[in-house]
Order: sequence, then structure tokens, then C-alpha cells
Amino acid sequence: MADSWTSSSVDAHLDWTPGSGRTQLANAIRAAIRDGRWRPGSVVPSTRALAADLGVARGTVTRVYTDLAAEGYLSTSQGAPTRVATAGAAPLASPDPGFTPRQTRRWTLMAGRPDVSLFPRDQWLASTRRVLANAPHDVFGYGEPRGSLVLRNTLAAYLGRSRGVLADPARIVVVAGFTHAITVLGHAFADLGMTETAFEDPSIDRFRQFAAAAGQRVVGVPVDDEGLVVEQLTSPAVVVTPAHQAPLGVTMAPGRRTALTRSGAVVVEDDYDGEFRFDRQQVGALQALAPERVVYAGTASKTLAPSLRLAWLVLPRFLVDPVVAAVERGGVQPSTLDQLALADLISSGAFDRHVRRCRLEYRSRRDRLVAALPDHLKPPGIPAGLALFVPLSASAEAAVPASAARHSLVIEPVSPHAIRATEPLTGLMVGYAAPSKGSFGGALAALQAVLRDVSP
Repeated sequence: MADSWTSSSVDAHLDWTPGSGRTQLANAIRAAIRDGRWRPGSVVPSTRALAADLGVARGTVTRVYTDLAAEGYLSTSQGAPTRVATAGAAPLASPDPGFTPRQTRRWTLMAGRPDVSLFPRDQWLASTRRVLANAPHDVFGYGEPRGSLVLRNTLAAYLGRSRGVLADPARIVVVAGFTHAITVLGHAFADLGMTETAFEDPSIDRFRQFAAAAGQRVVGVPVDDEGLVVEQLTSPAVVVTPAHQAPLGVTMAPGRRTALTRSGAVVVEDDYDGEFRFDRQQVGALQALAPERVVYAGTASKTLAPSLRLAWLVLPRFLVDPVVAAVERGGVQPSTLDQLALADLISSGAFDRHVRRCRLEYRSRRDRLVAALPDHLKPPGIPAGLALFVPLSASAEAAVPASAARHSLVIEPVSPHAIRATEPLTGLMVGYAAPSKGSFGGALAALQAVLRDVSP
């Protein structure tokens, strides 16, 4: 029967037993339409294709379709494919009454999100076309656990040039986003006998959750105006954001950077927005001070788009094999085609031009935001990144959710990201990069209204 299959139709499943006859076939199609499995307006298989798939005479299917069209289940017209009729179709099943859709609000200032409307569509399309035109056939197979060698070579050159990273392609592993990076590192650390990982306090809570899910015991180390307080670090591994601390926005002081690399801990450097420093040249990566003790983690989520799920780890030699083994066990890898498109985007110079355009846009937004804030709410930290911290009292932060809902604004308080149970830091994480360029003014006005509501 396989020899008679046609590639010009559509596949369709029917609860029909071969040999049960034309009447049962008609009943099976009626049931598929009534249940909503064959949707109103959708194309149904051609009579020739369905007959071949089911192993029955084409005339049998033709008669069934004719009967169902007369009954109003199918719609036919000369020269067009047969479709499920839309008039009188059964409604789709109602959603689960226990399901509550996420509330949609007009404005967003969620931290850690780029303006995805700035994604360089034309340049990405051009890179993808070049990749598809020139890539060998094995690109469409299962990828290397470490990631595409083409991308790893490209990243080694780019990271050395732009971030001062000492990167050997053999020590780079491409992963599916920073959350995947934290997961595979947690498993790799556990394989090496390290079951406790420290995080900055405060730090982004969801990353701590992924580390815990990977078997790590998570502890906090305080952060002050100079970054992580290194003398309070006792864990064998620590995750830090030295270039632009998330969420407070401070940069780790030179003395702290040196002390951290000499602490004996394995340091995971999350360089999540290292390309976006607005007042001067970016601070170089911590990794260059101790390449055999520091894991450098970078991502395309802030520079391009989170949906690409592309990130990379530059690893000390002793961690390469454990991390690769953890990647293989997890079975998660980003698309090789997307990896090659990113490599082409970087090599062509389009990536650097895109980052520079975004840097100018985000700097302008940050300047507007800071100018709009009252003097007593001016943010600490450096002018960099995609978000800033606005300090508020605990009572003011507690009043934000209700006010934000009234003004149709999505924004995130900082206190849930603190690890300490006593005297947590309170305020707002304001992601000025999240709205599109055209909606930033409206989002800023909504924030000002919220701050007027909650400020004494």
C-alpha cells in the first residue's frame, strides 16, 4: 500500500477499523468533525489519498464525501479542495474551568528583557540564507554536544575582541540559554563532588531555582557597593554578575575581582549584558584573570532575542568533560542552523552593528527614565544594561502590585530575589529595554503614576 501513497494531500487520523465498511467510515469522519479533531474550514484528505491510505476503493471515499457534503459536514466546490464545513460546526471544547489565563496589561517594564522589536530580521534572514545555501548535509543531523565548531571558533574570536575573554574553541560549549547553562553546571559540579553553590544576595531567583533542581544546595553571599563580599564566601562554587550586578546594578571593584579569583571557589561569571555599558568602554571579563577557575557564561538573549535559546560557556579545562557529559545526559541542544546563523551574523559584522544600535537606544531610554525619577528615588549602580534598581520602602513596594494593575503596567519588585529572610532589600527592577520603542513613553508614564501612588 505504501507504493500508492501520495505526497500532494494531507494526513488525517480516523477511528476506523479496516473492513468495517462505508457506513462506519462516514461515522468516523462525522465523529472527527464533531469532536473538533477536524477543524471547521480545514482541508480534508483528497479522495484518492484517503483511499490509498485506508486501502479502500476511491469510489467508496467519494460516496462518503458526497453524503457528508449533503449532510452539511463537508464543503465542496469546483477546482478547490474539500474542506470541513464552517456553518453549523460543533464548537470547540471549553477551556478547563480551573485555567486562568495570564492577565494582559498594556505596558511592560519587566527586567532582563530586550526590545524584541529591534531584532535584526533582515540581517538574520540574510545569514540564514547563506547558511542554507552553503551548509553541508550533516548540518541537518544531530549536532555536536559542544555545539557547532563554526560557532565556537567565531565566539572565541568575538569574545576575545569584545569582552577580553581567553577563549579556546575546544573549551566552549554552546547551550540552550543561561537557565540550561546553570542546570548543566549544577550537574557537572555534583559529578565532581561539589553540591553547594553560592549566589549573590540579592540575585535572580529563577536561576537559583534551576541550580537547586540540579542538585545544588543554594546559599547567599551579601553584595554591597563594591559587589560580592568575597570574605563571606565559603562555598566551592559561586555565580556572580561582576560587570553589572543583577539586580542592583553595581560593578565589582578591582580588589574584589582579584580576591574572588584567588578564593579557591569555581566562579561562574554571568556576563548577561556585558555589551551594554553606556558611560565608557565596557569592563573586561573576570575570566581573563583566572581562566582555569572562572566559567564565562554569555548569551544572545539580551543582544538578540530570548527565543533563540542560545548561550555559551567558556570553561576551565577540568570542567569541559563533565559539562559535555551533563549536556549529553540532558538531551537538550540549540538548533545547529541557528548556531550557524549566529556565527554568520557575527562574522559579517552585522551583530556588532546591531549591538551598537541597541546600545544607543537603551542609553537614551535609561537617561529618560533617570530624569523622570524623583531625586529621592535615583538608582544606584552604573549606567549600563537593560534594567535599573529603584529603591523603595517595604510598604511602598507592597503597594506596587495593586497600583501597577490599575495603570496596566507589568513590573517586578526586587524583594523576592533576596535570599536573606531578615531585612531584605526592597524596591523595583525597572526593565527599560522591554517595551518597544513606540511604547516606551507610555510605559514610563505608567511607572510615574505608580510611583506617585505608592510614595509618601
